[in-house]
Amino acid sequence: MSSSASGAVLKNATSFFSAKTIKTNKNNTLKNKKRMKPSSKAATAVLQTEHKGSLISSTSEWNSLKEHVKDIEKTHLRDLLKDYNRCENLTLEHDGVYVDYARQRVTEETMEKLYALARASGVKEKINAMFSGEAMNSTENRAVLHVATRAPRSKVINVDGSNVVPDVHDVLDKIKDFSDRVRNGEWVGHTGLPLTDVVCVGIGGSFLGPLFVHTALKTNQSHAADAQGRNLRFLANVDPVDVARALNGLNPETTLVVVVSKTFTTAETMLNARTVRQWIIAALGKEAVSKHMVAVSTNLKLVSEFGIDPKNAFAFWDWVGGRYSVCSAVGMLPLALQYGFETCEQFLKGAWSMDEHFATAEFEKNLPVTLGLISTWNVSFLGCDARAILPYCQALAKLAPHIQQVAMESNGKGVTIDGTPVDYPTGEIDFGEPGTNGQHSFYQLIHQGRVIPCDFIGVIKSQQSVYLKGEIVSNHDELMCNFFAQADALAVGKTPVELRAENCPDTLIPHKTFTGNRPSLSIMLPELNAYTTGQLLSLYEHRVAVQGFVWGLNSFDQWGVELGKVLATRVRATMHDKRNEGKMLDSSDGYNHSTERMLNRYLQGKAQLKYDTPSDVFPCDLINSEECRPPSSYA
Repeated sequence: MSSSASGAVLKNATSFFSAKTIKTNKNNTLKNKKRMKPSSKAATAVLQTEHKGSLISSTSEWNSLKEHVKDIEKTHLRDLLKDYNRCENLTLEHDGVYVDYARQRVTEETMEKLYALARASGVKEKINAMFSGEAMNSTENRAVLHVATRAPRSKVINVDGSNVVPDVHDVLDKIKDFSDRVRNGEWVGHTGLPLTDVVCVGIGGSFLGPLFVHTALKTNQSHAADAQGRNLRFLANVDPVDVARALNGLNPETTLVVVVSKTFTTAETMLNARTVRQWIIAALGKEAVSKHMVAVSTNLKLVSEFGIDPKNAFAFWDWVGGRYSVCSAVGMLPLALQYGFETCEQFLKGAWSMDEHFATAEFEKNLPVTLGLISTWNVSFLGCDARAILPYCQALAKLAPHIQQVAMESNGKGVTIDGTPVDYPTGEIDFGEPGTNGQHSFYQLIHQGRVIPCDFIGVIKSQQSVYLKGEIVSNHDELMCNFFAQADALAVGKTPVELRAENCPDTLIPHKTFTGNRPSLSIMLPELNAYTTGQLLSLYEHRVAVQGFVWGLNSFDQWGVELGKVLATRVRATMHDKRNEGKMLDSSDGYNHSTERMLNRYLQGKAQLKYDTPSDVFPCDLINSEECRPPSSYA
């Protein structure tokens, strides 16, 4: 991004959060005036309190929590868990989602102070502004309305004075019609065969969110029955190995490709889309593209130029951020093709249930607000840099990778929304694996190494019930025994005194001592289906937003991903030129010496394939027959 562009971004951000600027900047267009003007007195109040240079860390509420850390350091979770009333009070429930945070290093006084911090930072006003369609993403002058993608038809959510909910449902109706026709065989491929295989081409939010939901649903018995005979795959990485794996074993005659790119210019996605398009053309001819490829995009011109009929393009909007887009056509189209539209409706209803709770519940009963504040406490006051997401449910295996993007791309910021550098830790490193796999991997670090707050996620009713004769418990009960035990082990630990009472040798006592006092929270769902998956997604999305609201960040842009993409464009041009010329880089090419040496080493190790050679080379013979095997000289 150029310096002039950076200046424009900063100016835009400052004008949004300065009431004075909003009043005096008469050069804005009418559209921008509509976006910049707060729609409520509450929103006006919060905007007027956030002037450039002010940080939440300067407030009395923040400093009160800093002082309170001294009190918490005198406590231990093994003692706090003996307090019956505290354990009763540190639980929440909404619409079947049960949360127990008694194993967090908090007291009821801590929570009172955290709720006060939320009020001081205008969390309620920011929630209202978000649901009202205000331009919360001020650096890009966009509303933040992923909640509108799951709003019922009866709701009114305005952007620039226009209700966007009818537009959302127009797209959903189009998805229902198209997915029904594909699934019932009315829409067929170029040779007349039904399209039973779907390859979804996208990256980032166009991939991780839909993959998370697909993984959650595919072993649910009811949803699996709806998907009988169908196959859904995702292609994200520009690495040709990913192309090979995504297309391996598929028949182009029965394959439908969904290309997901808002602008239809995302470099990795479009290269993969061109590769798959050529795979279809090689087998079926150019005229087959319109029957075997559809798009999720707003750039109808480029969609048409690509060879996809614009009638088969499904829209979404600039007020839907990529990592928050799974409830738009980005996720709903491929998921409806796999499971049927009714399943998608249940998923959207579950997400909206949590959305409404987030928007209306008082802080003390609000799941996303409470969990967001606890994470803020752990990061900014207790110095915890990471969080482990530990679902005791294999179907949630892709939850942690998705939340990595939602959280780390949203709150991985070093300045507030008005450009002021922060003087407190923000963001957290998210990682995780399903239990019990993680127990035999990284739990050692969590138990006896670094202090890493954990989210334990359990399900009461398993998607797949197994109970062997002669076993003490069912397989799922065995899994959940670990869910309960691991949280207690982290909290309570084991002391040298207890070890000596068990006749542990003195030489082993230091190695077998568990300090405990390691925070976690537990989330339990009644079962994992489309509805509860929607609830869980919304819970985490809003939890991340609350953290950003408190820290004063813009959790809805992602300028940090841009610089590397810009530099890659330059490297791409250099790579093309040098390989075609058969030359190496030198100092005149303008790269630093380290990059120059690495690029030259790479070029030396590659066969000198000239990219202008007019022939198609597919990734490997996995994709097709011997005819597609690249010559041995190609690398």
